[in-house]
Amino acid sequence: MSDAAQPTAAEVRAAAEAIKAALDRHLAAVERRSGEDDPAVYEAFNELASAAEEYDELLYDRYDEVTPFEIPGTEDTLPPYTGPEEPNALSVLIRRDYAVVEPQRLLAQAQRVEAVEESGAAAAGFDAAAGTVHGALGVLFGEFEPDEIASRHKEFGLEEGDSTLWVTAADEPADPGEWLEAPFEQADPQRIVCRFDVSAVFDEETDDDLDESSENGLARSLGRGLDDDEDLEPLNADRLDAER
Repeated sequence: MSDAAQPTAAEVRAAAEAIKAALDRHLAAVERRSGEDDPAVYEAFNELASAAEEYDELLYDRYDEVTPFEIPGTEDTLPPYTGPEEPNALSVLIRRDYAVVEPQRLLAQAQRVEAVEESGAAAAGFDAAAGTVHGALGVLFGEFEPDEIASRHKEFGLEEGDSTLWVTAADEPADPGEWLEAPFEQADPQRIVCRFDVSAVFDEETDDDLDESSENGLARSLGRGLDDDEDLEPLNADRLDAER
């Protein structure tokens, strides 16, 4: 950073004073909190995190020094839970990202499903797609459960990306068909009971020397690597009929 763009000593000092004030506000909020998930404590925590981050940046820009502490930002924390204490219903929201890294393997697996399916919607769908990748995806996700695809993703020419699972509480079960047009729009972060995230970024933060076998998630062993198309697991017609 050039000298002209550096913060002044007074700005660094002001940021330090802002941390002190934020610490006082946070302690005061904790001392008078009304419960475990008091919104005032949450707000004071976020203000303290922002003040600490600002001071750390200015200190580094001005003096090339860093603070000896790290406060997680607001993106690392869930807002206070405001849902029912005794939920009568819950929703499980899941997102899993994949990259199509071996299109030919994906197409081959879909064609094998088609060969076993002498008739049916899946085969007809693949025929209509004329062997396209998006058509093959429709065949495979129509034939296999998402959890099976997750555990065998390499067999289908896919590579795992980030994934997340949210469990949210509800006062009452939704009516049939109520949310089908926009299934994820009503997700309320303040009603999240628990959340589980998997991302390669967590591995990078904890250990930069992890080998390639663990770069796609946190302590997971989903899927098997295959060297040749001949190693693909045969599809059993009886098994496919039983799964449908």
